[in-house]
Amino acid sequence: MTPEELARRSKHGVFFAIAAYTIWGIAPVYFKWVAHVPPFEILAHRVFWAFALVFLLLVGTRRLHRVVTAFQSPKQLGWLALATLLIGFNWFLFIWAVANDFILDASLGYYINPLLNVAIGMLFFAERLRKLQLWAVGLAFVGVTIQIITFGSVPWIALTLAASFATYGAIRKKLPFDSMTGLWLEVMLLLPAMLIYFWLFADSHASNMFVNTWQLNVLLVMAGVITTVPLLCFTAAAQRLRYSTLGFFQYIGPSLMFILAVVVYGEALTIDKLVTFVIIWTALGIYSVDALRTHRQTRQAAKAERASRLAASAKE
Repeated sequence: MTPEELARRSKHGVFFAIAAYTIWGIAPVYFKWVAHVPPFEILAHRVFWAFALVFLLLVGTRRLHRVVTAFQSPKQLGWLALATLLIGFNWFLFIWAVANDFILDASLGYYINPLLNVAIGMLFFAERLRKLQLWAVGLAFVGVTIQIITFGSVPWIALTLAASFATYGAIRKKLPFDSMTGLWLEVMLLLPAMLIYFWLFADSHASNMFVNTWQLNVLLVMAGVITTVPLLCFTAAAQRLRYSTLGFFQYIGPSLMFILAVVVYGEALTIDKLVTFVIIWTALGIYSVDALRTHRQTRQAAKAERASRLAASAKE
C-alpha cells in the first residue's frame, strides 16, 4: 500500500472514529425522545431491531457462516452469554439513567471506563502498568473515594456503567467473534427474554405498535440503528487506525454527554460531582499523556528498526 493510500485510509479511519463516538455521545437525545416509553420496552426494541438489521448485514456481506461456526464451541458461547447479560444490563441502566435525568452520572461512568480497563488489564491479564498509568488509576480511585467519604454520595450509576462495560469488554476480548457476528449473537441470546417480556408483561401505551403513531414506531425502530451504526463505524475505524490512536477519540462520547446534561437538559453540577469530574479529568489527562508518549516511542522504534533492516540489506 502506497503512502498516499495509507494516508487516505487513516483519514477515513478518523472519520469513522469521530462518527462512532459522536453517535454514542448524542445517544441521550434519542433516549430522551422516547423517555415516555418504559426503559425495558426500549431495551426490547433495541434487541428486536438490532437483531433484524445485523442479520441483513450478515447476509449481505456473506458472513452468516461465522454464526454457524460459533455454535461449534459451547464453552465460548457460555462466555458470550455472560458478556451478553452484562451488556444487556448496561444498555438498560443507560436508558433508565437518561430517562431519569442522570446523564451526568452516565458521562462520569464512561470517563472512568478507560481507566477501569487499565486496572482490569493489570488484575486479570497480567499486563504491566507503566508508572503514569498507575498514577491515573490511583487518582481515579481517590476521586471516587473523596465523593463517598467527604460528600456521602456513592456514584453508583457511573460505577455500575463503567464496571459492567469494562467487564463486558474484557470477556469479549478473549472471544474470537468479530464485532458484527458477536453483536448478532448477543442480541440473539437476549431475544427470547425480550419476546417473553414484550408479549406477556409489556402493557404501556406504546407496547402495541399497530395502534402507535407512525412517528413513534419510527423512533422505536431507530433503537436498532442507534445500537448498530456506531458499532459498525467503530469497527471500520479500528481496521484503519492504530488502537492507541483510536483511544484518543474515546473522550468524545462522555464529553458530549456532559455538555448535553449541563447545557441542554439542565442537570445540576453539584459540588460533589464537580470535584469527582475534575479529579477524573486530571487522571485521564495523565493517562493520555502516557499513551501519547508511548505511541511516539513505538513509532520511533519501528522507524529505527526499518532503517536498520534497510541498512543491513544494502550491505548485503
